[in-house]
Amino acid sequence: MPFTAATVRFFRGLRRNNVKSWFEAHRAEYERDVRDPMRALIEEMDTRLGGVAPEISGDPKRSMFRIYRDIRFSKDKSPYKTHAACWFHHWDADRRVGSQAEGGSAGFYFQVAPRGSFVGGGTWMPPRPVLNRIRDAIAEDPRGFERVVRAPRLIRRFQGLSDEAVLKRTPRGFTEDHPAARWLKYQSFVTGRMLTDRQVTSRRLPALLEEDFKAMLPLVRWLNGVLGLKPAEHR
Repeated sequence: MPFTAATVRFFRGLRRNNVKSWFEAHRAEYERDVRDPMRALIEEMDTRLGGVAPEISGDPKRSMFRIYRDIRFSKDKSPYKTHAACWFHHWDADRRVGSQAEGGSAGFYFQVAPRGSFVGGGTWMPPRPVLNRIRDAIAEDPRGFERVVRAPRLIRRFQGLSDEAVLKRTPRGFTEDHPAARWLKYQSFVTGRMLTDRQVTSRRLPALLEEDFKAMLPLVRWLNGVLGLKPAEHR
């Protein structure tokens, strides 16, 4: 059950009418055109990951992010996200992402949205203890880390690491002339690329995601290795 043009139309409508009354009137469309295809995709990608990175998994009912926004501390009180997303993580780690994860892992991310679909991998804005462990590992072996993030396949497909969250100065405890100063400034260690509406509504989407996940896997496994999370040969 792939995503279709109806998936894109639903989110376009939600962008124009981000209120509970509209969503409830179109809940059946959300379930048919967004939720169910996403669950089917998660199930298929979990099967594919079994042959690519067995330690990374997804669950159709738990890996999809909620459509509801957390508006408690936001000036934007729109109740719904205008995209759908899912997360595949190491089976021994907290499934939450970002600062909410107590001991999260690196993994793979996918989202679908009109002209805003995206595939990514790595660890996004990890909590301070995790970030410190990653920085210490980079400082200890800068060349080893650079071999991962400057791999030709990663550069060619995703242009390397995303620089959306980078400090202007090296963090406390490291000198400005440290051999790994460039990388120590990063607060997220993610890579990825945008996908077109045509790509996400194609039946080839699972195969495309599998190839992207393969290209990201060395980065994901390097990060997980720093966190003590081992790769697996089989499930």
